[in-house]
Amino acid sequence: EPVLVTHQLGLDIGGASIVADVSLEVAEGEFVGIIGPNGAGKTSFFNLLSGLMRPTAGRIVLRGRDVTSAPPFARARAGLGRTFQLSSVFPHLSAFENARLAAEASLGGTMRLWRRAASVRRAVERAHWSLGRVGLGDHGSLHAALLSGGDKRKLELAMVLASDPAIILLDEPMAGVSAEDVPALVEVIRSVHLDEQKTILMVEHHIEVVTGLAERIAVMHVGRVLACDTP
Repeated sequence: EPVLVTHQLGLDIGGASIVADVSLEVAEGEFVGIIGPNGAGKTSFFNLLSGLMRPTAGRIVLRGRDVTSAPPFARARAGLGRTFQLSSVFPHLSAFENARLAAEASLGGTMRLWRRAASVRRAVERAHWSLGRVGLGDHGSLHAALLSGGDKRKLELAMVLASDPAIILLDEPMAGVSAEDVPALVEVIRSVHLDEQKTILMVEHHIEVVTGLAERIAVMHVGRVLACDTP
């Protein structure tokens, strides 16, 4: 079965249709790009998928489970990870601590002083692995605020990988990234998709990036999907 399905998904706010009748099936391991002009409803669609907004119509099925009314943390535990348009890292923590917190959250870590050391070790190991996976293995001790725009995007991806999701939503990962850093970030995303076999949905305005990565592309306009097919 598809790993992610939306059935006639809709979002109306104040009488305005933001997302309208979006039905989409995403297979496990697939890379789907989502394009469209500003205001097309792309980020709102991601907000519905990740639980930050509740749909006013339709259903969302994640890995065979109806999550239409599930809160964001429940969707994360069900295997959904996401990055945002604006870099969302803890700027005053090191890159390693950012990744470790993400890993510990997914492993069920607590703030209790007395706890099993094994869970902490697993979080540390997963954090080191995720940083190395995106090419930040040598930057673990740096404060996130000191990283370049491209490296902050890599750190966000490392935080998502540290939580070991089955599906990753990338919301404009090239936003704020300098032109010279784009190719390296593209290759990181490509390797995560192919080597880690992650299902990825990506909103992106760089058309050459989308066509170079995605196996299918959905075109959105005024909240609707006009077409979804190969590049």
